[in-house]
Amino acid sequence: MQPDADLLSGVRVLDLTNVLAGPFAGYQLALMGADVIKVEVPRTGDLARNLGADPSLSADGLGISFLAQNSAKRSITLDLKHPRGREIFERLVREADVLLENFRPGVLERLGFPVSLLQSLNPGLVYCAVSGFGQTGPMRGRPAYDQIIQGLSGIMSVTGTPETAPTRTGFPIADTLGGYAAAFAISAALVKRARTGVGSFLDVSMLETAVAAMGWVVSDYLVADRKPRAMGNENATSAPSGTFRTADGALNIAANKQEQYVELCRRLDRPELLTDERFATREARKQHRLELKAELEKTLEQETAAHWDGLLADSGVPVAPVLTVEQALSLDQLTERGLLHDVAMPDGRDRELRVLGSSVHVDGRAVGPSRRPPCLGEHTDELLTELGYTPAEIATLHEEGAI
Repeated sequence: MQPDADLLSGVRVLDLTNVLAGPFAGYQLALMGADVIKVEVPRTGDLARNLGADPSLSADGLGISFLAQNSAKRSITLDLKHPRGREIFERLVREADVLLENFRPGVLERLGFPVSLLQSLNPGLVYCAVSGFGQTGPMRGRPAYDQIIQGLSGIMSVTGTPETAPTRTGFPIADTLGGYAAAFAISAALVKRARTGVGSFLDVSMLETAVAAMGWVVSDYLVADRKPRAMGNENATSAPSGTFRTADGALNIAANKQEQYVELCRRLDRPELLTDERFATREARKQHRLELKAELEKTLEQETAAHWDGLLADSGVPVAPVLTVEQALSLDQLTERGLLHDVAMPDGRDRELRVLGSSVHVDGRAVGPSRRPPCLGEHTDELLTELGYTPAEIATLHEEGAI
């Protein structure tokens, strides 16, 4: 099994998050070596424990949505409404480096833990709050799932064809982007704390992250006053650059440079497309992209996507078949790079759990989780012992329902 990286070794993260954006952020930190303690509600835990494509796993509190981004974490159950639960949480905060939560703004404060109190308990604490709209502003209190953010950010308006837009992306991109933004911000704040000893309060807005991630699309409007529009599989910045039909499937070609277009026409044995005035220059090709697409497909439809991929692989023209998720996961490239990792199932079932590791190699090696996802509250007694509680005190906390 490939161990976690050691970049964040010694960093303790309190992960109070649920479902996806926050847990995804915590998972990225765990993969980089942080000790991530998942603080869950007694009896129910993270809602993601009940979500996923396998109903039997969900019924056991091991939903695939939970398993996907909670490996390498330890789980403790705490009732933050119980006085003794609050006392335990305060001890955890004093010992932590990072507190990560994705409640609606104000929830942790209503539970008795405003930012000011948390920072007084631990002046070096990096507190990261992930929410749909941020901690301030007129929309701060509204609930937000990924699809809501996709729609509000403009992502859906530019996804799909002119006939099918607005269309959501095929995976929860706003949640994932929010998780990456949070993990990056936390890592940056830890660098500052190492230099100054002072913690930070990080306010991560999924809406703002989604808008910021659209980069060129937004800038076309801000700078050139060009309203972004859905273009399906076409690349607005160049042509031929998009998805093309072959004899058996779709092929992506991105001949964005003049020399790439020239080489593409040469490899396809279509030299007349180089002298056609409709396609002679970059701007001309953009204006006549549909005519150019039709001409190229006359040739491409004569052979399979694999044939053209092989023919063009060494041409300098970016090209690749359009794959299913199943096909993508079987790519030799991903196997060689070690993106997928096997860990044990949390409940001792006689099977291994395959999960995604980090997309980043550290010091020349792939990075994956060193431990399986935790069962609900699995490490409660272990963590309380680390905090100094005696076995008798721990037994009393169980009896009182604080844990």
